[in-house]
Amino acid sequence: MVLFPSTAIPDVAAHLSEAATSPALPLVHRPRRLRRTEGLRRMVRETVLTVDDLIYPMFVVEGSGQRQQVPSMPGCDRYSIDLLIEELQEVVGLGIGAIALFPLIPDHQKDNAGTESYNPTGLIPQTVRAIKQAFPQLLVITDVALDPYSTMGHDGIVQDGEILNDETVAVLVKQALAHAEAGADMVAPSDMMDGRIGAIRQALDAEGWINVGILAYSAKYASAYYGPFRDALESAPKFGDKKTYQMDAANAAEALKEVDLDIAEGADIVMVKPALAYLDIIHRIKQHTNLPVAAYNVSGEYAMVKAAAAQGWIDETAVMLETLTSIKRAGADVILTYFAKDAARALKAGG
Repeated sequence: MVLFPSTAIPDVAAHLSEAATSPALPLVHRPRRLRRTEGLRRMVRETVLTVDDLIYPMFVVEGSGQRQQVPSMPGCDRYSIDLLIEELQEVVGLGIGAIALFPLIPDHQKDNAGTESYNPTGLIPQTVRAIKQAFPQLLVITDVALDPYSTMGHDGIVQDGEILNDETVAVLVKQALAHAEAGADMVAPSDMMDGRIGAIRQALDAEGWINVGILAYSAKYASAYYGPFRDALESAPKFGDKKTYQMDAANAAEALKEVDLDIAEGADIVMVKPALAYLDIIHRIKQHTNLPVAAYNVSGEYAMVKAAAAQGWIDETAVMLETLTSIKRAGADVILTYFAKDAARALKAGG
């Protein structure tokens, strides 16, 4: 900071007048020229968010006539199949072309082996069939993991406090096959077990499901941002944490290793989860591969914006669009976000 004596305060008006008549060279570069009007800003905009970039995660429950609010995720509900189909009328009408399904499983259907996860008449297969009958063009992505089905709340089978890898992969394969049989367009293994992408791809191909894609949660971090999601599915781990299989938040190079393994095993899309604290990871992966890169704008990221907006501290729509644009700018080709409907409305209105 420069301090001027009281007798030497610059005469700003005189200075500007002098500058206006000075023979100094003109400014060649004036970046503000291209910011002058909204039309100019749109014309040179480097990153453009569209509704086609969005995948809408949705929660499904058993029964009929069920619409249950998720308190920690304002604006997000759990739907029984009949009301989910009604909700999809609006989703599809907004131009959202893809959804991701997550089930709330009753306690009496849970066990340590996740047996219900591959029940061909279970909640997710029923839901997929109903959606495909009502909206055949809507892309349906199903979560493949054991935590919603596990009495332990972990993504794998537990034995003596350890999450078993290969035994879990065998169950995940059965789950993926059940979803493919029901009509899922893509399965999305979110468990972070080693080798599961290759095992699922091999099984899908062997059963004739060569056109069912795999969206791999390749770089899924052991994050504190998942709390509201676990509330929504009542799937919090009953002991310990998930750090023995989900990635350490401090690691970046390891994400590239995980991506390379998943690509080699047959992944069609690789994903980073969460998004905002891992924008650098999204960027690194996008520079590393030619495959589409997805990012998951997770429940905690969503809930923080909603909570701040409820207090009147931020402009919710502006922050939402800025957030989603930052994720795309970092390199994400598609974004899973609970803001999908709100974002679609805002983009339709001119953003």
